[in-house]
Amino acid sequence: MKQETEEKLACSLTAETTDLLPFLPYLLQDLWELGSNPRDMIKLIKKHLPIAEETKILDLACGKGAVSIKIAESLNVNVYGFDLMEDFIAYAKQKAKQLQVDCLCHFACGDANEVVNAESNYDCVIFGAAGNILGGPLETLNKLIKTVKPKGYLIIDEAYLPDDLTNEEIKYKNYDYLTHQQWLCLFKDTGLQLVEELPNFEEYDFDADNKAIAARANELIAKCPEKREMFERYIQSQLNECDDLDNRIIAVTWLLQRR
Repeated sequence: MKQETEEKLACSLTAETTDLLPFLPYLLQDLWELGSNPRDMIKLIKKHLPIAEETKILDLACGKGAVSIKIAESLNVNVYGFDLMEDFIAYAKQKAKQLQVDCLCHFACGDANEVVNAESNYDCVIFGAAGNILGGPLETLNKLIKTVKPKGYLIIDEAYLPDDLTNEEIKYKNYDYLTHQQWLCLFKDTGLQLVEELPNFEEYDFDADNKAIAARANELIAKCPEKREMFERYIQSQLNECDDLDNRIIAVTWLLQRR
């Protein structure tokens, strides 16, 4: 992987250094859903998209495939998931087979920046909690639009900054959040219509996830004591991001339509 690609990937997974990348599959082995809420996405698709046998959905930076698989299970549509982490894709394929949706879920390793240039004409494209792997917000939207057919849909899982806060007050320092109004302006400027917005009020057990990650990190520290600081910083990054989600930033899922 190119250095820039590695840095973006690490940041999207709350890692402060690319040195952590080889250890992420181990650290995250107890988690299936990595950031996005499949239930909100299914709700939006059911409500707004005309589902047909030929409906195609693209899941960029699909992680371990939780969103793709649950959409395929619920809606009986073809979903194409791409992620740069080979271990994640291997898990997604195994899980799809286990849940008997491997005929609908098509997973492959791929850099999202290359996928957006190669894939097009999808009915719906999902970009869930993937941070800045495609660049800044404007660049991200312009890249995503190319993959969607005219009048097709984007589902973006993000978080925004309340008007009374600045990024200086955010604990997790590897990502700059926009305000809600800034996002709305970007949607308008890039030719996207906001169809529906779902604030993510669902209670999520961050503590369970963080305890599982900390346990795996401690196992790695026992094996690689010289890397203790790196693993401990990763645990702290996870705690900081979760604290921000609970107390500062506002998580949201947007359904957008290409004009």
